[in-house]
Order: sequence, then C-alpha cells, then structure tokens
Amino acid sequence: MPEDAPGNPGAVRQAAVYRKVREMQAKLHRWAGEDHSRRFGDLFNLVCDLEFLAEGWHRVRANAGSRTPGIDKATVADIENRIGAGAFLEQIRDSLKSGEFRPEPVRQVMIPKKSGKMRKLGIATVADRVVQAALKLVLEPIFEADFQPCSYGFRPGRRAHDAISEIQLFATQGYTWVLEADIRACFDEIRHVPLMGRLRARIKDKRVLALVKAFLKAGVMTADGDREESYTGTPAGGILSPLLANIALSALDDHFTGSGTS
Repeated sequence: MPEDAPGNPGAVRQAAVYRKVREMQAKLHRWAGEDHSRRFGDLFNLVCDLEFLAEGWHRVRANAGSRTPGIDKATVADIENRIGAGAFLEQIRDSLKSGEFRPEPVRQVMIPKKSGKMRKLGIATVADRVVQAALKLVLEPIFEADFQPCSYGFRPGRRAHDAISEIQLFATQGYTWVLEADIRACFDEIRHVPLMGRLRARIKDKRVLALVKAFLKAGVMTADGDREESYTGTPAGGILSPLLANIALSALDDHFTGSGTS
C-alpha cells in the first residue's frame, strides 16, 4: 500500500502530526500578530521536536529534489532503505539537543537560465534539509505576521498571479505606471549581519539564532571539490533561503510603506 494511501497507518500518523504542527504554527502566528515587539524564546525545543522534524521530513520527501543528494551522496530513498525515517529523525534530534549538529557545505550545481547565463544552486544534505524545514515551520508563522500585504514572493498562500491581480485592480483606479525591477544575485549577496539583526528583533532563542547562522556559514563545495566559505548570501535552492530572503527584503517593504525605520 502506498504510504499516502487512505487508510494507511503511516498516512494517518502523518495527518495527526500535520494537525499538531499547524496548531502550534497558528499559535505562534497569533502571538506574533498580537504583539509586534515580542521576541520569542524557547523555540529550539520546537525545532528539535520529533513531530516538527517528521513534518519537515515529509515535506523533503515529497519534494522532487528528494532524489538529489548533497555532498554525502545520500538520497531520501537511501536513508529509508538503510536505517528508516524514524531512526534517522531520532539521530537528528539527538544531535541537535546535544549541540553536535553541524550543517554540511552545500553541493553547488549550475543550471541554465532563460537568458543563457548560469544560476548557482546549493544542494544541502537530506539531514540539513530536514532541519531547515523544521526551522522554517517554526520561524515562518512569526515573520509572516510582520510581512507587508504588498509582498507576494515565496509566501504561503500567495503567488505571482496575486500580485498581477492587484496591479490590474490599481489600473482600474487610475494608476498608469508599473515599475519592474530586479535585485541582482539577491540570494548570493544578502549580508549576514543585517539579516541576523532582523532575526534577533523577533527571536531571542540563542540556539535558534546560532543554528540559522550555522546554515548561512556552512560553505559551498564546488564541482571541482573545492570548499568555499560563505561570507554573504543564502544558497538558492535551500529550503530556508526564501524565508531568509523575505526577512532581509522586508526592510525595503517597511521603508516604502513607512512602517519601519530600516
């Protein structure tokens, strides 16, 4: 029986895990929305929670990239066949709690863009993807409470078509100009210090902050086998990267909407 088939005990357990995670996310989002100056502590225990890790695993497993290995050459299928998801997640939890967990460098691959240029992608190990997914499950509902309504990129329940619809709405109200711009190499050039500063404005759990910073500083393994340090940026292709980019870029939204000082 397929894992996600109705009536499958595994699917039932996953549905229960999903509900519990969503309930906690709803609480985090509500608390963040009720007090925009609140700084959240004791989030690390949620990241280490087996239910959050299990939901992270489920999302990593469901992604097409589950067949793509990081520098350890392990895929999701390899892990399932070798030790099983349960034991794998327990290992991750134990290494997080003991402080032994260290993100591995991402495996750099180059993919062609429509313009003919090449774009860098960073492929993390499966373990790192699961931890990033758990981090995102915890952090996203908090920062979603702060993001401006005019922001659409890489946000849950929002897409580019929604932004186009809003442009069309403004056009019916007498607006005649649309400005299109692009931030060159945005993911590659995000500065870590101001990004961490915006994270600290909401997060006071030092273990969570250290974990995010460790991912930012994990480095890159090039196709030639050379290790490169990460002084700026967050790898395109990383599970946590779109959220971190939105946190960094929210400074622009706050500035243009007049709702922030940065």
